[in-house]
Amino acid sequence: MITLRSPVEERPSSRSKPDAFGVPWSYDPSAEGGTYPTPGRHPVLEPENWESAVVFPALDGIDWDVPARESRSIDRDEHIVQGFVEMGIFERSYLLLGMENALMAFMTQKSAMIALAAAIADFKIDVIDRLDEAIDMDILWYGDDWGTQSNVFLPPDVWREIVRPQTQRIYDAAKKRGILVNQHSCGNVEPLIPDMVEMGADMWNPCQPVNDLAAIKRKYGSRLVLWGGIDSQFVLGRPGVTAEEVDEEVRLRIQTLATGGGYIASPSHSVPYPDYVQKAMERAVSRYGTEVYRRGPISRKGSPASDLSNERAN
Repeated sequence: MITLRSPVEERPSSRSKPDAFGVPWSYDPSAEGGTYPTPGRHPVLEPENWESAVVFPALDGIDWDVPARESRSIDRDEHIVQGFVEMGIFERSYLLLGMENALMAFMTQKSAMIALAAAIADFKIDVIDRLDEAIDMDILWYGDDWGTQSNVFLPPDVWREIVRPQTQRIYDAAKKRGILVNQHSCGNVEPLIPDMVEMGADMWNPCQPVNDLAAIKRKYGSRLVLWGGIDSQFVLGRPGVTAEEVDEEVRLRIQTLATGGGYIASPSHSVPYPDYVQKAMERAVSRYGTEVYRRGPISRKGSPASDLSNERAN
């Protein structure tokens, strides 16, 4: 699979500068990802006046031939193409308003936030349409982080009232074009998984283990591809982790999530890993992935295979 990004710069990646909406970003080479929204520089001060403060990027002025040229060099008999569209409705809202201001507005100024969410969805649909015209994507990677380490940012009923209807429109626009939806959402978003399935998400990444992945697999594994799950926080990214611990983590995730199909093994987040960790993970994915698909459930030495369905307590 080859992933091609939208040319709309929604997160500057290498230096301090505003994004396409004019939101300033700061750069720190030691920060994961490098850039982060500059504190206190959000353009919307009063949620009810967002229309006068938000300037949507002019998509006609963006060079869509850049991804188009990349796509023309891809052998479509050998590769599928995934279009990358980030900073979804919730994320763009808090980038425009600031996190605290946005969270309060979602709770107390719902009419304004519904209107803003609809306007962001209109913009995202336009981006998706133009990107698909340029690259003829097979999959849409659509990013909108809805969860913290322990729970969702918004009460589920508020999310369902404001974020879900507009996200549904984005899904529908992709499906109308014959595009599969790969929903990216970090954190604990388990309360929203039933909604994602109902809405028509085909895949979910990065499946962080703060969610009960075994339970999600049991309930929705026939309807939702799980992509990720190999613990980046407490295993892959932990200083001093051993190759043996990496091997055991991969074995756990494949046993829990791969049986019956519908699992793409990968880290639960993309962060730099030492070379030996990367190689240990790749070896284990190849070994246990082959084993579980060719010979059935794998077992842990001295323990029944069913024991592996118990998630590590994070």
